[in-house]
Amino acid sequence: MSTEESIRDIRLGKLARMRELGYDPYRVEKWKLTDSADALLEQFEDGREVSFAGRIVSYRDMGKAGFAHMSDGDGKIQGYFRKDELGDDLYEVYKLLDLGDHIGIEGKLFVTKTGEQSIHVSSFHPLSKALHPLPLGKEKDGHVFYGLQDVETKLRHRHLDLMSSKEGRAKLLNRARIVSAVRAYFDGQGYLEVETPVLQMEAGGAAARPFMTHLNAYDVEVKLRISLELYLKRIICGDVPKVYEVGRVFRNEGVSYKHNPDFTLLEFYEAYANLEDMMDHVENCFKYVALAVFGGTKVDLPHQDGYVTVDFAEPWARIDMLDEISKHTGVPREQLLDLKTAVEALGDGVRVNAVTGKKVIPSDERNLGGLLEKLLEVYVEPTLILPSFIVGYPLETSPLAKKDPNDPRFTRRFEGYVLGSEVCNSFSEINDPIDQRERFEFQVGEAEAGDEEAHPMDEEFLYALECGMPPTGGCGIGLDRMAMLLTGSNTIRECLMFPFMRPEKDQKEDEN
Repeated sequence: MSTEESIRDIRLGKLARMRELGYDPYRVEKWKLTDSADALLEQFEDGREVSFAGRIVSYRDMGKAGFAHMSDGDGKIQGYFRKDELGDDLYEVYKLLDLGDHIGIEGKLFVTKTGEQSIHVSSFHPLSKALHPLPLGKEKDGHVFYGLQDVETKLRHRHLDLMSSKEGRAKLLNRARIVSAVRAYFDGQGYLEVETPVLQMEAGGAAARPFMTHLNAYDVEVKLRISLELYLKRIICGDVPKVYEVGRVFRNEGVSYKHNPDFTLLEFYEAYANLEDMMDHVENCFKYVALAVFGGTKVDLPHQDGYVTVDFAEPWARIDMLDEISKHTGVPREQLLDLKTAVEALGDGVRVNAVTGKKVIPSDERNLGGLLEKLLEVYVEPTLILPSFIVGYPLETSPLAKKDPNDPRFTRRFEGYVLGSEVCNSFSEINDPIDQRERFEFQVGEAEAGDEEAHPMDEEFLYALECGMPPTGGCGIGLDRMAMLLTGSNTIRECLMFPFMRPEKDQKEDEN
């Protein structure tokens, strides 16, 4: 028998004894709460009658009296238990308590001899029994020692992280607050929140491999959505001028520190708006969220070996893609306008970014757009520390963006970057159905040539465009990526309640 199994058996015995004494934790459905632990301490009144409930996070039995700290998740308060006041049976129940149990207490606020504001308990009832030892650690001077350290356990058993780590808890709860603040911003701008299908016949709106599933009712193969875009633009076609959606999307791609197979995406679309309007919304949204969640527009964000202070009240830099690639590769701008001359200027060999170690093999690319975006990723993105918009993406990799009227080889598209990571993608949207069909046809050719992430042909979306869509600006923001940035998380998993994990059986086999 393992140690944990032995502890579980001991605690099951304690639970049985509680029941014999008439204090079954699981029979209680409700407990009245006077206030939170923090509020009781902040508005402390000596002698005030209160009722409180929480998880026991520290416990001392001193024979005929004892102390226990109870946490409600955000704060904790101490309870003082005396045998001569509680009686033999109830004090025996106190002695049967363990770290991790939930209890409800009633009593008066008082100050102990050591000066700690506490509750003098007159009655209590156990509300749950922790059958396993919990990694609650010990707290001293605001720091927790011996708590949960194993990253794998934190991610697989998120409830343990929430109860034991203030930092981990703050990141997860702030992520939820960030999503709420995003909604509040767009609601305040007159946007309508809508919902669109998760199961789709054609998963479009992005370059990604979809997950497949079978719909038994119609005996057809369907895809889980990879984007929200095409259905939201159909709503714009129905003369609803401002729409947004916050929804889960699913991309069957590799897992990394910046990507989870399913993630939360915000997309918003506005009729009679353009790319510059979308830039304004991105700037204002980040500013609004920083103020709402963190109380100010200046946020200290970890980067490499230190911190970078980002003030989201400041305008974001607006940078031309070709100019920036030319600056960092040394290849003149005019030579980057054609695939053949770009490859010749770069050379066929492997080019490596000395800082990141990422590579570009020019001759591997079939079109100019693919080469330029790879050069952007390797040479430019790591330099975009302060908030920046990269503008002017190539036609081949932007199948849903309007052509730049000054140079139709490029599009009216931008991506936003902070700390070297992409945080948004935006277009002046195509509303010309002839142009859109030609772009889809090009993408079909790319798929036939082996590109598994090429955009599919979507006749229903084209029909909506042919019915008329006004000039429209649209943008997508990965909210998990936004939360990762604003909470100072090193990986996206730190700010997801339940990131997708490799099955434990497979993990153990790999380790062996």
